[in-house]
Amino acid sequence: MKGREKNLTILMADDDEDDGILVREALAESQLPIELYIVSNGEELMDYLYHRGRYANNSKTPHPGLILLDLNMPKIDGLEALKEIKTDPQLRRIPVVVLSTSRAEEDIYNTYNLGANSFIIKPVAFASLVEVMKTLVKYWFEIVKLPLEAVGEKHGQKPYQSSVH
Repeated sequence: MKGREKNLTILMADDDEDDGILVREALAESQLPIELYIVSNGEELMDYLYHRGRYANNSKTPHPGLILLDLNMPKIDGLEALKEIKTDPQLRRIPVVVLSTSRAEEDIYNTYNLGANSFIIKPVAFASLVEVMKTLVKYWFEIVKLPLEAVGEKHGQKPYQSSVH
């Protein structure tokens, strides 16, 4: 991430407010140039991605370079949201990392079958969460090469550019 002046955008969908706070703190602790947007359910996630409802203003909803997705959420659960994202030609290139407390083999298989890019069991210890966030960001934004539209260029932003929120 050396030399990058602009922030990267991660969109987190999780109905547990404490988990959102912990991930935000872990990213802050990692001192990486990340803007984290948090939605509390799958319906809100899809509204954000499709710029509907309260997310209709494009400038306030930067295209995410990565989605962190919880499975057990109200309205639209993580599996339904994942299926919709991965079947939409405009969204399917955005990496989706399932971040869940579930250890169920069925959940792991189902998410990969629907196109999840990774499945991570939420660490309990804060120090472990910081390490996971550092590794995740390094992997998705430094190591792998993503198509430009997955990181924002086709959505009114240059790659790795985010707006202030």
